[in-house]
Amino acid sequence: MTTAPALRILIVDDETLARARLRDLLDDAQADLASQVVGEAANGREAVEFAAREQVDVVLMDVRMPEMDGVEAARHLATLAAPPAVIFTTAFDAYAVKAFEVNAIDYLLKPVRAERLLEALRRARPATPGASALSAAADRPRQHFCVHERGRVHLVPVVDVLYLRAELKYVTVKTAEREYLIEESLTQLEPELGPSFVRVHRNCLVARAAIAGFERVGGPGDGGWAAVIRATGERLAVSRRQQHVIREFR
Repeated sequence: MTTAPALRILIVDDETLARARLRDLLDDAQADLASQVVGEAANGREAVEFAAREQVDVVLMDVRMPEMDGVEAARHLATLAAPPAVIFTTAFDAYAVKAFEVNAIDYLLKPVRAERLLEALRRARPATPGASALSAAADRPRQHFCVHERGRVHLVPVVDVLYLRAELKYVTVKTAEREYLIEESLTQLEPELGPSFVRVHRNCLVARAAIAGFERVGGPGDGGWAAVIRATGERLAVSRRQQHVIREFR
């Protein structure tokens, strides 16, 4: 009889004692379910970076964490080539967790009980809900863009982004240092990013904090304007339809 391989588990929690408790529960359950803790992380960013490098079958992840919370991390994990199953561990009461239930994400209420942990792990499969389902469960806009580039994963903080520009089927994410490409649309991104970004053209969203001002472009009477990007000095065309945003900065 072939023995099933041990589940490769990543434990994610900003509290050291919470991670240790899960390790102890998994050790105690070895007779019922073979598992191997392949790593630990203290926040969602560390979790995504680890899962992009190593094979992980299941992520046991806290919801509320600094730098990147569990829901956003799960959204990024869902984009990996071999996404792990995600089981949230949370101190939320049952009502607050209903959003995760609706999107077929399992969860464990703290303090985690051994029998409930086993039940969740037995149901776990190496797949996670799509990014759209996880987006619906999120209670705040993402804090990072997840960029896949030549076998690597980059997590780009939204606060570092100067502008987003649509080009064919990709969106260019521009920071002061470099550009990245993501396969998303400005139509989807605009409502999520909210008022921190402003549309200056049908193909361009600009971070409000990145705009130094606006300049007239073209010849006399053309009525053309451009947004000046403080960090790079770039001039981005403002379409006639979007020129009303100029008044918001005066």
